Amino acid sequence: MVTSKFKLTYNFIQMIIKRFIAAVLILGSLHVGAQHVAREQAYQWPEDAEVKEKLENWRDLKFGMIIHWGIYAVPGIIESWALCSEDWIERDSTVSYNDFKEWYWGLKEEFNPVDFDPDQWATVADEAGMGYVVFTTKHHDGFNMFDTRQTDFKITDGPFADHPKSNVAKHVFDSFRKKDFMIGAYFSKPDWHTEYYWWPKYATANRNNNYDIRKYPWRWNQYKQFTHNQIEELVSEYGPLDILWLDGGWVRPLETVNEEVLAWGAPIPEWSQDIEMDKIALMAREYQPGLLMVDRTVHGPYENYRTPEQRIPDTQLDYPWESCITLGNAWSYVPNDRFKSARWVIHTLIEITAKNGSLLLGVGPNAQGLFYEAQIKPLKEIGQWLEVNGEVIYGTRTMKHYHENNIWFTQKKDGSAFYAIRRLNEGETIPSVIEWSVNIPEKGSKIMLADGSAKLKWTIKGDKVQVQIPSSIRKKLQNAPAIAMVVSQ
Repeated sequence: MVTSKFKLTYNFIQMIIKRFIAAVLILGSLHVGAQHVAREQAYQWPEDAEVKEKLENWRDLKFGMIIHWGIYAVPGIIESWALCSEDWIERDSTVSYNDFKEWYWGLKEEFNPVDFDPDQWATVADEAGMGYVVFTTKHHDGFNMFDTRQTDFKITDGPFADHPKSNVAKHVFDSFRKKDFMIGAYFSKPDWHTEYYWWPKYATANRNNNYDIRKYPWRWNQYKQFTHNQIEELVSEYGPLDILWLDGGWVRPLETVNEEVLAWGAPIPEWSQDIEMDKIALMAREYQPGLLMVDRTVHGPYENYRTPEQRIPDTQLDYPWESCITLGNAWSYVPNDRFKSARWVIHTLIEITAKNGSLLLGVGPNAQGLFYEAQIKPLKEIGQWLEVNGEVIYGTRTMKHYHENNIWFTQKKDGSAFYAIRRLNEGETIPSVIEWSVNIPEKGSKIMLADGSAKLKWTIKGDKVQVQIPSSIRKKLQNAPAIAMVVSQ
């Protein structure tokens, strides 16, 4: 049984998240040994034809789900980070750090999600209008949600071991494949449980490995082999994968540290934590041709798309990217979490799409292995809007003039039509005329509601197009999050 003194309260968790976001947003002035900090590196387009094809297919989907699930769901605390000794982390001050770590590692013996239902997850994501999934096979705490042979710190070695779905990742991937999803495996490059990363000889001061790799190269080579072996298991034994989503961007060659990394406010060691991504990518694509590599924040050939976290870029970007944003306040299950509205998510998806990105929405199952009603309700509402208006999101590409006031623009790949999407705030009265001054339709163009139910009259007045919205449509859409229009040239 989990004692209350070890539980992080919801308020604590909110504070942790706020501190973390603040650390991410404030540009640090950290010293990085004698190394030179690299400037922002230009995006590097893949050259492999199969990777390029898969990347274009992924760009068509626009909307996916990332699922954080592990032993942290048992007490309902923020995933992994409570193990880390950094000044933004709060724990019960009456409990020693070593006792806390012992308790946390011991959650393995309590994690028995007998109601685990990956088909429910896939159904909910499908009904939400999503097209790809990223599942946490291992977070920073090192607990494996797949049957790795490299350690016994895993879901298949504990009270859940005899369950027919104990090899969780396999069943998650299988359930989402049945819904024709692109499949992504989240994998943490740092692993705080293995002695090859956090060596018990020393204290674990922060998120980095806790020994000087230059003095103990054997130990780091063991860690590299451990990591390569686990990734090889995933790409060779768990069916077709589309995305290898690698988190923990502080594990990287030191020469690749850039201003974005320093902005985390995280400590940077004097040595390189290079795990030889070139070898990993070559091995992974031998098993999975065309596999998208997402080595987060390590710009270069192994970051096939970029992943701003909990934010949307200020402007349209000309390379592939994905905002990973939580549905609630936390990535993983937290009791009494507060969830964003369907309207908020739809508005966010519209903006991200117009800026050339995709939205990866974070949803965390509870300790029993289920999504619950407070999560399912907004996801269903999102799906209902997309069922009618998906044409303006899926498979679209950007326009040079992508935004004016609360109207966002996308277009078909072939340029034969573009879309104007007017976001509507809660309680806002739909205007009888929607107007904009960019992307003026050619003479003779048709403007339709995206659901195909009505042709709309439009005129040019001065330098603006004015689209008439009849009262019958305003009444029908009075509670809608957005009104979407198709402009056929």
